Amino acid sequence: MIISVPATSANLGPGFDSLGLSLDFRNVFDITPSSLTSIQLVGEGERFPKFRIDNMFVKIFKKILLDFGIPQSDFRFFFKNKIPISRGMGSSSAVIVGAIGAAYQFAGKGLDREEILNAALLYEPHPDNITPAVYGGFNVAIVDHKKVYQLKQEIPETLKAVMVVPNRSISTKYSRQALPKRYSTAESVFNLSRASLMSMAFAQGKWELLKMASKDRFHQERRMKHFPVLFAIQKIALENGALMSTLSGSGSSFFNMCYADDAERLAEIFNKKFPNFRVFVLNFDNQGIVLEQE
Repeated sequence: MIISVPATSANLGPGFDSLGLSLDFRNVFDITPSSLTSIQLVGEGERFPKFRIDNMFVKIFKKILLDFGIPQSDFRFFFKNKIPISRGMGSSSAVIVGAIGAAYQFAGKGLDREEILNAALLYEPHPDNITPAVYGGFNVAIVDHKKVYQLKQEIPETLKAVMVVPNRSISTKYSRQALPKRYSTAESVFNLSRASLMSMAFAQGKWELLKMASKDRFHQERRMKHFPVLFAIQKIALENGALMSTLSGSGSSFFNMCYADDAERLAEIFNKKFPNFRVFVLNFDNQGIVLEQE
């Protein structure tokens, strides 16, 4: 079978661990029964032997098959990776969701999105990346009693994402350690009100409100201080037509949303200002995980 899973951008400013959306930039997982297990990887991560020797997709896929009572079998795994690794674009979530979806499909369960999402929660306890990877679109997600509850809004084709991907990674674990253990009432109300406004702006298509709604006092600036060039990326984006500009996940990538007609111009500005960074103009994805071929 061939399964694909999209990249994601999470947090979206004030929506810490709860808001995320899906980008039409996919990792493709090709799994074929074989006489022995082999792993081939092209694209992101292909230069790192550890991704073949200790592959997370293979471990999760085989564990779930065992959980379903399916005896150990051998497969040929062929991975085509587009999503940058350790750059805040959901590469780990794509692997987790892809492995679970593939195992469910192989076991005859089909792509039951609710079950796949809740199984993914065992490997990724924050739902902001795994939810759009499963469902596509813009998602609000919470966890209650170890179960994910989510609502999705599709994103129109009139919008595009311009992703700026620096040549340096930021460790999610390290960046979380830099965050405070407590927030003031004022900080909490600031984020709560803006995350709520953002959700309604996506639901009603009030894109002009996103610049204000995407401001944050929980995590962005604290993380960006470790890589100050990110402040320049955000400033340039907002001065050149971006509807919103936020740290993608824990970074280092920066997510910029704009009208489709403005995307190439904004990308050109970024390419000139940051020649050592990668810039992608992407459509939004409203599908999530997809079975490309049985």
